[in-house]
Amino acid sequence: MSRYQRLVSTSLQCQRFHAAAGCLKSKTGAEHRWLERHLKDPFVRATKQHNYRCRSAFKLLEIDDKHKVLRPGLSVIDCGAAPGAWSQVAVQRVNALGTDPNAPVGFVLGVDLLRISPLEGAVFLPNADITDPVTLKKIQELLPTERADVILSDMAPNATGIRELDHQKLINLCLTLLDLSQSILRPRGTILCKFWDGREAHLLQNRLMEHFQDVRTIKPQSSRKESAEIYYLAKLYNDGVKHQKL
Repeated sequence: MSRYQRLVSTSLQCQRFHAAAGCLKSKTGAEHRWLERHLKDPFVRATKQHNYRCRSAFKLLEIDDKHKVLRPGLSVIDCGAAPGAWSQVAVQRVNALGTDPNAPVGFVLGVDLLRISPLEGAVFLPNADITDPVTLKKIQELLPTERADVILSDMAPNATGIRELDHQKLINLCLTLLDLSQSILRPRGTILCKFWDGREAHLLQNRLMEHFQDVRTIKPQSSRKESAEIYYLAKLYNDGVKHQKL
């Protein structure tokens, strides 16, 4: 069980038995602050109310409401999908279940190194490395037309605690995903990818601008203020086109 899972489990036990205060006292300083913030987080409460798998769902909801990334009928790849919150949002927004009979039916494929609990309306590739050519082949086989309209990436490497190293590792993951997009992203398609702010972010931005007409930097309100995470939203995929930085 991960540290996050331990703390979430602990917080639920504390609430269930009305012993949150005593539970907080038993934690280290860092754990105490994390648990206290977690218990007060409105997005954590909303996550439970709306049955999302984790609070990150609200980041995608916020981005999609403003920038219209998802719509019925689109094929979506969710990279770093576990535990499945972004896939939940994607299933709803692309009408993957055919809930709206008057709208086209979309497709959602989630990929992650970790196990992902089944989700109605989504196809998952668990224990799969997105950088592995075998995974790429499986993705192409599963996509209805071998290419996706949207690639979502909320994935992140295992953190070392060394900020600059972690930043570089995530930038490299995003660059690898961009290279893969040449094989799996439809022309005029979209990539939404998370990165951690740092000195090499401009390298990723420049690469995106080489292949997309519209590249935007987004910090959702639902992202914690102290977090270094930011998102690049790149629209209108097409090699060699003029680009716009916003």
